[in-house]
Amino acid sequence: MKMNDRLLSLDAFRGITVAGMILVNNPGSWEHIYPPLEHAPWNGCTPTDLIFPFFLFIVGTSIHFAYQDKLAEGLTKKVFFKILRRALIIFLLGFFLALFPRFNFETVRIPGVLQRISVVFFFASILYLKTNWLTQLRVAVALLVGYYLMMTLISVPGVGPPSLEPETNLGAWLDRLLLDGHLWVQSKTWDPEGVLSTVPAIATAILGMLAGKIISMEESPAEKIVWLFFAGCILIVLGLGWGMIFPINKALWTSSYVLYTGGIAMQFLACCYWLIDVKGFKKVAMPFVYYGVNALFVFVASALLVKILGRIKIEDGPDKTISVWGYLYKYFYEPFFSPVNASLFFALSLVLIFLLILWLMYRKKIFVKI
Repeated sequence: MKMNDRLLSLDAFRGITVAGMILVNNPGSWEHIYPPLEHAPWNGCTPTDLIFPFFLFIVGTSIHFAYQDKLAEGLTKKVFFKILRRALIIFLLGFFLALFPRFNFETVRIPGVLQRISVVFFFASILYLKTNWLTQLRVAVALLVGYYLMMTLISVPGVGPPSLEPETNLGAWLDRLLLDGHLWVQSKTWDPEGVLSTVPAIATAILGMLAGKIISMEESPAEKIVWLFFAGCILIVLGLGWGMIFPINKALWTSSYVLYTGGIAMQFLACCYWLIDVKGFKKVAMPFVYYGVNALFVFVASALLVKILGRIKIEDGPDKTISVWGYLYKYFYEPFFSPVNASLFFALSLVLIFLLILWLMYRKKIFVKI
């Protein structure tokens, strides 16, 4: 979409999501965090657990608005290679962030957030251009039901009966089989963005595509809002119900988690659409729009900044060194706030610093695209 034709609420939704990601990923101290800003230990869903599925939901909605004009001609060779090129760039950016700054190819983590986004974008885009919305819905159902059956009925080789525990589930076994030595450093035996759990993640993007379809309907804005809220309610109820036998779990990206978070995303988009595009509260939304139109840039830039500040060492007393990140937190935040608030305000400061950068980029019409 051209800048003047963009759905401002979608940019704001994307901006809220990426700003939330920076907030939860960069506390001053990991030992002092408000519970809603942490992931659920295993089963369950906190506000932080909504961020990644929101990203994928937005990917799906963006696919609809980017490619709806190309539906008549279908998946041409030119469009296919454009999709492939974009997916590869996103994947390689994620791989670069995993390598930086040590560039150790022997132990580099191969899965990751951007890597999953790239895979989901690729398959969801192809599906969008090759099928109609009803087929897309059927594919989503097939992915979720198929994943549920695989995870709950197939015995885990070398482990035993089906399991949904961190190291003994089918997805963890497949991760070790395919990516041993290249998994999440905090576990080394499984990965929260693993191979098998990427399959139901495609369904999250499909729900986003269907939300875009609803917004593009010829009905009045009020009717679109009602449909989005109604669909969101159905998804939330189905997710909670399915969660009773297939627990809501981000790391496994369970089918119940897809439905539950997809329903919340559908309703959140409805709120943004109503407030920003219909009621006209655009000025209030602009800080998030600054984030939203340069989301990939700030995602990569924030990750690089955090890694750099965490590795540059400076003196902190006789024969002591501390990272620049630790120094800023220790001397500019800890003395003035309680531990949990110092940690929070440190993260908020990073959000505000990038907001200033993104505002300047927006004013100068600098939009990083791939």
